[in-house]
Amino acid sequence: MPVSQADVSDGLDHAQPSLADRIAAIRRHPLLDRAVVLGRRVAGAPEWPLAAAALLGVLAMVEVSLRAGDQGAAVSTAMLLGLGCTLPLALARTQVVAAATIIVASTLLTLAALGGFTGAGLVALLVVLYLLGRGCPPLVPTLLVLPFLAYAVFGPFDRAGGGGTLVAVLLAALAAAAAGIGGAQRARQVTADRDESQRSAAGTLLEYAARGERARIARELHDVVAHHISIIAVQAETARVATPDMPADGAARLVAIGDTARAALTEMRRLLGVLREDAGTEPSRRPQPGLHELNDLIDEAREAAGTSTRLIVHGRVVPLDPGVQLTAYRIVQEALTNARRHARGAAVDVELEYAAETLRLRIRDNGPGPSDAGTTGHGLLGMRERVAALGGMLTTGPAPGSGFVVEAVLPKTHYVSGASRTPR
Repeated sequence: MPVSQADVSDGLDHAQPSLADRIAAIRRHPLLDRAVVLGRRVAGAPEWPLAAAALLGVLAMVEVSLRAGDQGAAVSTAMLLGLGCTLPLALARTQVVAAATIIVASTLLTLAALGGFTGAGLVALLVVLYLLGRGCPPLVPTLLVLPFLAYAVFGPFDRAGGGGTLVAVLLAALAAAAAGIGGAQRARQVTADRDESQRSAAGTLLEYAARGERARIARELHDVVAHHISIIAVQAETARVATPDMPADGAARLVAIGDTARAALTEMRRLLGVLREDAGTEPSRRPQPGLHELNDLIDEAREAAGTSTRLIVHGRVVPLDPGVQLTAYRIVQEALTNARRHARGAAVDVELEYAAETLRLRIRDNGPGPSDAGTTGHGLLGMRERVAALGGMLTTGPAPGSGFVVEAVLPKTHYVSGASRTPR
């Protein structure tokens, strides 16, 4: 089959590597990789400016010595200017502006006195301008590059020939390029730092949002799930009591359902404590309050309201289950809070009656009585949930004569060992 010239050309085009492939191959060259690694190590060493200044100073002296016969000025002046163009590089890490100012001034003096500069001085100038552009605002390197631009425009015209102009223009271009590369590196670093700060801020906001979401979930679990589990316990206990002639096995199963629901409530409260702690709220490390702390609660209410608040105890005080004590404490606490809120200045009586099988609570104030809006609130709902979880009863409403009364009957079927402090 004959091969056309176009096919041959296409084959040659595909066979020849592109410019991008050649550049990539050069970048992958082992010697270039080693040079890059060595350059990074040298640049990362804290003493590299001193070593570079010493090396470039020696090279400048050698170059001045080799070119001494061609210079019109004295060799000592040329050496002094050569050292001025190189040795200040030792200050580049700590005093880059001062180092750049001295090197730029020495380079301009060298151009004015000798009409040229050393290669070592040129390297030192480009390095210090790069460092200046990378570490300082753009105005600083621009001010130090402007003298070279002015020299390129005005300086070399008084010299014979065009070589001086070419050298001045080349020097100005190299100085501007070095400072520009350093400035571009600084701009990239600033952009990277800003992006990192934004990512960090976004991560922090996400973390706060996650914590807030955990706290919201904890509140919803408490408001919804705890209520339904409490209803399960109450319904199981109600079914056992209200169903006549129930077989013993069925009654036992209903008791087990109530106990399981209460155990689930306890475990869920522990989980909610973990969620609230993870959400950033301050967890309470104190034991849950009980009836032995009613004295402190009454004292606080008396001081806060500035009115009479009494605690009256009937019957023989016996130790109760911690859950019963906590529920009784929260009921009294919420009732005193409502009394301070809705019946300011009213006296409050808190009565505890230890009966044979129950603990009776009665909190009454002698205020004007509740308004229509004051009888329904989250506090009363919370009381009902707590009492229902224990299988007790709660009644609230206007007291005979005047005021508002909260009455609760809590079963005390579960006893714990240990002494209990008797309220005053």
